[in-house]
Amino acid sequence: EVSLMESGGGLVQAGGSLRLSCRTSGFTFGDYAMAWFRQAPGKEREGISCISISDGATQYADSVKGRFTMSSDNAKKTVFLQMNSLKPEDTAVYYCAADLRGGIGVDPLMRYEYDYWGRGTQVTVSS
Repeated sequence: EVSLMESGGGLVQAGGSLRLSCRTSGFTFGDYAMAWFRQAPGKEREGISCISISDGATQYADSVKGRFTMSSDNAKKTVFLQMNSLKPEDTAVYYCAADLRGGIGVDPLMRYEYDYWGRGTQVTVSS
């Protein structure tokens, strides 16, 4: 059974940093795509970063580009999101997602590309 479990969220002051982790199980890390999404209260779930597990290529939403970095540790079957220079508008529940169809999708920051999701971890940035 495929499982994704996020950790690392918390409360941080504006300008601070957090590192989120997503530990996976139930599938073999290979030519897949994984992503981080976030959802703030009253807003749509937003794709903010994705990574191709096979070659490490990444993409980012403009809202986080230059501040967030996504990476993977294939041996540990874990992906990470390093978040720096956090802003109050980054406050949201952050979700990890996996696309196991092979390769990276046409719209890799769109929700419909991903079939497997974690339960999320709360990130709160105070001003």
